[in-house]
Amino acid sequence: MLPSFPQPATAAAATRPIPGSYGLPLLGPLRDRLDYFWFQGPDDFFRRRAADHKSTVFRANIPPTFPFFLGVDPRVVAVVDAAAFTALFDPALVDKRDVLIGPYVPSVAFTGGTRVGVYLDTHDPDHARTKAFSIDLLRRAARNWATELRAAVDDMLAAVEEDLNKAPDPAAASASYLIPLQNCIFRFLCKALVGADPAADGLVDRFGFYILDVWLALQLVPTQKLGVIPQPLEELLLHSFPLPSFVVKPGYDLLYRFVEKHGAAAVSIAEKEHGISKEDAINNILFVLGFNAFGGFSVFLPFLVMEVGKPGRDDLRRRLREEVRRVLGDGGGEAGFTAVREMALVRSTVYEVLRMQPPVPLQFGRARRDFVLRSHGGAAYEVGKGELLCGYQPLAMRDPAVFERPEEFVPERFLGDDGEALLQYVYWSNGPETGEPSPGNKQCAAKEVVVATACMLVAELFRRYDDFECDGTSFTKLDKRELTPS
Repeated sequence: MLPSFPQPATAAAATRPIPGSYGLPLLGPLRDRLDYFWFQGPDDFFRRRAADHKSTVFRANIPPTFPFFLGVDPRVVAVVDAAAFTALFDPALVDKRDVLIGPYVPSVAFTGGTRVGVYLDTHDPDHARTKAFSIDLLRRAARNWATELRAAVDDMLAAVEEDLNKAPDPAAASASYLIPLQNCIFRFLCKALVGADPAADGLVDRFGFYILDVWLALQLVPTQKLGVIPQPLEELLLHSFPLPSFVVKPGYDLLYRFVEKHGAAAVSIAEKEHGISKEDAINNILFVLGFNAFGGFSVFLPFLVMEVGKPGRDDLRRRLREEVRRVLGDGGGEAGFTAVREMALVRSTVYEVLRMQPPVPLQFGRARRDFVLRSHGGAAYEVGKGELLCGYQPLAMRDPAVFERPEEFVPERFLGDDGEALLQYVYWSNGPETGEPSPGNKQCAAKEVVVATACMLVAELFRRYDDFECDGTSFTKLDKRELTPS
């Protein structure tokens, strides 16, 4: 559990230095890097330091660091409580330029030479244009969103069922849904968001989501603990230097041409209605498609399916199934945006997974000026201009000062008036769930769409199945719905 350190009331007006140390040059960052990636892992890294300093605000170094990340300053002010975390959403306090994944910025060669919107600060005049375009793209996509999602999910589940039925021993049958789900996400996003059908290009249809996986990995791996190869090889090979963009350039160029040709309508909207050049429009579309949407869903949706499908959660699945079928009716109406708004337990379950497993665990912001960072119990800390704040969401959204049983999965947590009041502390979208994305802030443009899409996926599962179970990212049971004869 996240330590909670309430301060005496008399400390409300007083500030204190931020505890913690960056250590000796080179050695301090290297020590913290090895703790973060190897000896402790990200969660333990933040928990232990919060406990050691008896503070939910403290100084630390965040990877990537030494030896070959030139110009990267790993020093951060870590924030792991819900109260202080809100400073990261205030554009008057923090600058969001080039801090999407921390002090490290992947080469613009990954985005065709364009500084895409997510790396721009709200004070940058190009930010408003690119953010407004993203919002416009999502608004237009809403018309076909549910229909395209359902078609893609049907294909995904047909593939999973086929794999499950091939098992020689039905009692030990298992079928991974990870690759079919990624393929589903890619195809549906291309069609709904970009207006381009991958089937129009054989290479994109076959390899598109693999290209995005590699493209994402090359940008993010220097900042991520993977565990796919043993230490110290992971440190030496994956965390010691920036990974090159030329590896994925042919694949990126393939997707660029695909959007240019088959997503021309979306590109035209960017050019004619938002004043964005064709090249920048395509690169921004690819980033929204590949990084924000495909990347985010590829992390979040497997966790959602896994949490709902865990053995022993039969009662939760029964209640979800009953709610879905009550809203959709016996005829199985469309699980669209309107329908899923009526599924209170489904939405609460989605919010709870987002609380416990946010797709983007870290949020960053650089102080525009000196200011006082306020935490629980009147604790106040002096933050200097230029310091980089690093908020770790998995702990901030398990803050015991806000959430009861913070470490437990409680699908009903956000039901009713009291539950809805807690949504202001759900920060996965780079802002509170009660906030509204706009061209003037950095909150995820697809905040509402992400929640609705997750609800639609749950609804589609219970439209098709009476029950299912998972072992990690594999289905072990899929009980087809028994339709009552009319």
